[in-house]
Amino acid sequence: MNTQKPLEKDWKHFKEKLKIWQENYIEKLNREYISILSGEGDASDKFWELDTRIKNDKKKAGVLVKDMSRSNMMLIIIQLINEKVITKEDLSGFSEGLKEQIELFFTISSAPRIRLN
Repeated sequence: MNTQKPLEKDWKHFKEKLKIWQENYIEKLNREYISILSGEGDASDKFWELDTRIKNDKKKAGVLVKDMSRSNMMLIIIQLINEKVITKEDLSGFSEGLKEQIELFFTISSAPRIRLN
């Protein structure tokens, strides 16, 4: 995959979009948490289920991005797609070059693996 530095316009657009993507994702999580708490069952079971979910969810890029930098932007976008925080359609507004690099990554990563032994 091409590791060239992302364009300045892509970096600015990414910083703007990331806030929106994270807010939307956290809103989705909040609805899921409400569903857990509103569901059937013992209060203690719901509490511990929610505790586990929150501990796992807060590690996702949709909630918190660690090491945010221009050089990590492509990897963060790939992580957001893999975690279903965004889709490839959410990449409108980015350069064609960036979209092509991301598409290439997913094409390569979904290719069948060849065993060498």
